[in-house]
Parts: sequence; structure tokens; C-alpha cells
Amino acid sequence: MNRPRLSAALLALALLAPAAQATDLPRQRLAPGGVGRIALGASSEAPRASYHGVPVLVLRDAGQWSALLGIPLAAAPGRATLTLQRGDGPETALPFAIKPFRYAEQRLSVAPGQVDLSPQDLARYERERAHLAQVVATFSATPPQTLRLRQPVPGARSSSFGLRRVFNGQSRNPHSGMDIAAPKGTPVIAAAAGTVIDTGDYFFNGNTVWLDHGAGLLTMYCHLSAIDVKVGEVVAAGAPLGAVGATGRATGPHLHWSVSLNRAMVDPALFLAPAN
Repeated sequence: MNRPRLSAALLALALLAPAAQATDLPRQRLAPGGVGRIALGASSEAPRASYHGVPVLVLRDAGQWSALLGIPLAAAPGRATLTLQRGDGPETALPFAIKPFRYAEQRLSVAPGQVDLSPQDLARYERERAHLAQVVATFSATPPQTLRLRQPVPGARSSSFGLRRVFNGQSRNPHSGMDIAAPKGTPVIAAAAGTVIDTGDYFFNGNTVWLDHGAGLLTMYCHLSAIDVKVGEVVAAGAPLGAVGATGRATGPHLHWSVSLNRAMVDPALFLAPAN
């Protein structure tokens, strides 16, 4: 099967991207839910890259080109390939290895009514899932101003990213974000400069804001008690987005914060400065 050629917009993106500093890049974890920096070599023009047909951020790293790749939590460890195109040349496959990584698992026994959705709730969830799939596919040509993100609310960071809960023997999708404990009403700020691409009240996530930071890097802020921005609004790093709440499926006030890179939910902790 012939694959479509990679978008010329990605070439413009890479040419606009400034040289990356090591301190500005996320920490590497070439594993499911992690971020990989894959060397593409030196060339006068930026190569274009994609992973399973999805454009990947290309930047200058230490004088050479690198692809910054988000690896889905569902990715199987083992051999994988990045698709490259240089200029008008043919597409080529660059192999790399996805390493195994063990996330925590939690087994719970609860009343069936707390696990299974009603037909009405299930129908709502399916509608929302289709919409959010379009949101997460956002790819704008302007590169991110930075790849080092701010913690969007003060508080203790959980280590629950990738946690898989098993309810009554039924496995659920792994946790795709970081939970940060904070009192209701605590201001939530933008982790980096970006554009508001979606807001809404969702069944699981409650009041939610999505930001596009450029080139497939998105952040999501969930369970808010209030939303203070509108779709299309351009916000600076640290700008207020809303306030901590417990809307949607939440047991108490906290912020669920997710980072998506080339449509893959990845560990937000990799983008934060290491805790002292």
C-alpha cells in the first residue's frame, strides 16, 4: 500500500524551529508512554518524519536534526520504525527499539453499578470520544516556544501515569495523565504558551481545557470547577485557564493534567524540571 508523502508544512515547521537546548528538551524514555529523541543526522534541509502516518516534531539538536517522538501507552515493546523523507527523495524507514517499562497496577472490587455505564452514559461517552479524537489530532505548523513545561497548579504530583486499574477482574485503560492534589478553587495556569482549541464539560473529565502548543504538542486540564478561557484564545505561559474542581468522574478536588505529543498521551513528568 502506498503511503501519502509527508506534509510540506512539516518542512516549514522544522526550518522555523530554533536549535534545541538539552535543558529545554523532555527527558527521554524510549518506552510506552514515553518520549524518544531519534537522531536523523545532519543535512542542509530539515527532514520530515512521521510515525504510523502521524507527523512528528523535528528540531535541531546539538547541530543535527532529531525527531521528538511521543510513544503511545499501547505500543508494544520491540522493533518500530519512523518514516523519513528528505527533500523530494523517497520515503525511508528508520528503525528504533521501544523498550519495556512497567507501570503500577491496582486491582479493586467494587459494586457493578460503579463500573458499568448506563446506556445513556455510554452513548454520551461515545459521542465525546469521537469529538476528542478530532481534538487530539490537531497539528499546527508553528513550533512550540519551549518543550519544558510548567506545573499548572501547585501541589503534590502523583506518580499515577500509566497506572492500570482492574475492576472486578476487568482491565481498564491505563491512566493517561498526572494528578495534582490541590484545594478546590486553586488557579490553574497554562503549562506553556498556546492556543485554546477546546473547552467543554465531559462525562469522565468534567470541565476541560485543551491547549495547542504547536507541532502536535498539546496539554489537557480536567475536572475544573471553572473555565476562564474561550476557544481560539491565545494564552501566554502561566496565564490563568480556570480553577481546580471535582467535576466529571472525580472522587475529590484535583487537577488531571495530560500531555499529548503526535497524538500519544505521554508522561507529563518528562516535561517538567526535576523536583529538587
